[in-house]
Amino acid sequence: MPPTARKKPKKISPGYLERAALFYLERYSSSAENLRRVLDRKVRRSIQEHGEPEATKAAEWIGEVLAKLQRNGLLNDRVFAESRVRSLYAAGKPLARIRQTLAVKGVSKPDIEAALERLRDEAETPISDLPAAVAFARRRKLGPYRADPTQRREMRQKDLGALARRGFSQTVATKILNAESVAALEEILNDPD
Repeated sequence: MPPTARKKPKKISPGYLERAALFYLERYSSSAENLRRVLDRKVRRSIQEHGEPEATKAAEWIGEVLAKLQRNGLLNDRVFAESRVRSLYAAGKPLARIRQTLAVKGVSKPDIEAALERLRDEAETPISDLPAAVAFARRRKLGPYRADPTQRREMRQKDLGALARRGFSQTVATKILNAESVAALEEILNDPD
């Protein structure tokens, strides 16, 4: 089967950029900076193919589209950050990884911290990396979750590495790996102090 030909980029116009932005936002939640990058890639491909518009003119068009979307409430970094913080925390991501993920998407530090603060306010239990690390250890059968307890000692470094690569601190990882049993770990989880 022959490789499929790449679609020829369309000529960019303000209307096209607005439609492209709306289409993207229908499918994905996004920060303003992330959407700017998406639109900028479209502009670069169009310039490469058609030789126009000028990069500065296209950058102005992108700025206008983003400003219009923000005025209309369709693009809001604070709302995006709050939504992503909730979903990433529920997925068991460490707080540092959540901050990093949002920063990569172009969310400002104040918006990230405000979203984390809102998560803390809404949570019934204290927000920490411990529940996420326990869930990860359970899924991966690390530490006290190992089927063969005799393997715990010889696999400790490997388990510690797995937790560290996931983004958990050494303190959290050792707390999990030092737990005598699953019951002891659940007790630590219910009383993290």
